[in-house]
Amino acid sequence: MDDRAQLSVKDQVSAEEWKARCDLAALYRLVFMHGWDDLFFTHISMRVPGPEEHFLLNPFGLLFEDVTASNLVKVDIDGNVLPPSQYGINPAGFTIHSAIHHARPDVKVAMHLHTDQGVAVSAQKRGLLPISQSAMTVMKDVAYHGYEGIALEEDEKERLVADLGDKNLMILNNHGTLTTGDHPFSCYVRMYMLERACKMQTLAQGAELVEWGKDMQDRVYAQGEQAFTNEFFKEIAWAALRGRVDRQSPGYDA
Repeated sequence: MDDRAQLSVKDQVSAEEWKARCDLAALYRLVFMHGWDDLFFTHISMRVPGPEEHFLLNPFGLLFEDVTASNLVKVDIDGNVLPPSQYGINPAGFTIHSAIHHARPDVKVAMHLHTDQGVAVSAQKRGLLPISQSAMTVMKDVAYHGYEGIALEEDEKERLVADLGDKNLMILNNHGTLTTGDHPFSCYVRMYMLERACKMQTLAQGAELVEWGKDMQDRVYAQGEQAFTNEFFKEIAWAALRGRVDRQSPGYDA
């Protein structure tokens, strides 16, 4: 029998990869706790520390509340599972995340969701509107990508990354939301702001909306930028969120 089969995943990977696995599993649990999951049809990825273009994805078919550090699937940029696993990956998830991780070395984490409010705003011609503080905190950093069907075609990758450019959030028209970050907290808090902004927009529609102009949008964006970029704050905030997951959804770090 292969000796590796007797070892836990933790024993087979570096300490840096294990930390990435625990952080990513915690993100899946947070998405579940928010009610942002769509069974197992959305995905979050995290780059594996090291020189190789390897990243982690959820095992396709497992609910987000069942994702753990050990059952996350590691793949290379060509979609090969490393090492072989009993689980597969979502093909659309691979298309989106491999494109982003390959084109954007600065992106450590990428999250894609299909929430009701995110899809509702993604179906609106004007996209995200400057009607809330949450929206103005991120909207200068939001890109848009036109709908091309389920993301299964290789040639969509080029258009996806071209539309994303150097921005960190994206609304995929008629599809959902996407955020990226150089840290799990940065990716998470961008999605938190974007999803709240989408929910507020859908709740406010039907009334006459107060929209703010570019000057206010620039001001609020600059005021809120520290939440995404301050390294000390990111570590404290992420530790607090990991603590919430420890209390409300334990077992993710196994």
